[in-house]
Amino acid sequence: MKIGCAGFCEGRSRYFKEFNVVEVQQTFYNPVPLSTLKRWREEAPVSFEFTLKALQVITHPVTSPTYRRFKGKKPSKGGFFLPCKEVFQAWEMTLEEARVLEADIIIFQLPPSFCPTEENFKNMDRFFRFIERENLKLGIEVRCKEWKGNINRLCEEFGLFHVVDPFSWETECGDVRYFRLHGKGGYRYRFTEEDFRELKNKVDKETYVIFNNIYSLEDARRFKDFII
Repeated sequence: MKIGCAGFCEGRSRYFKEFNVVEVQQTFYNPVPLSTLKRWREEAPVSFEFTLKALQVITHPVTSPTYRRFKGKKPSKGGFFLPCKEVFQAWEMTLEEARVLEADIIIFQLPPSFCPTEENFKNMDRFFRFIERENLKLGIEVRCKEWKGNINRLCEEFGLFHVVDPFSWETECGDVRYFRLHGKGGYRYRFTEEDFRELKNKVDKETYVIFNNIYSLEDARRFKDFII
């Protein structure tokens, strides 16, 4: 089992000793200097795993509030897998970051406004049929509730696995079990032992368990101790 946090929540040297995976968040907001990622990979144990989020230019329209953290000149268009130069360039950046980190998994997190329309399916079809994957495992986290019952189509047509918060959505398809725990009702939630008992029944030795709440470091430590 892989237990960790969304982002380094403490000094890297200590984090590498405590956990066996980190989900890199910075790659969602902005391209990260490859020299920085190379240093992280060199500092980490050989067995340590990096996963990363794809750049927001691929998934989020430029009107999204997440672009407040975008550095440099904001792209004129992008998001929703729009088949345009900006989106494909963003994928090339994400792909190079994965190479440097020696990552096997890239996560596409979609905004709640991305729903199962035919236009969105068409854009995804163009995107996933065009890009180079290099044997990467690609996960998708959708947040529009209209996707319930439609996820299998994404996995089957585009070779994806379903990323979920297990307290709000059951994994519907894919070869990888990847949980992102945002907190019940919001990021300020602190998980309880009752939550951990419920979570324990949902995981197996192959599951990724990534805490992404305010208390992510504390909760990841507690769940790691709980599961032993």
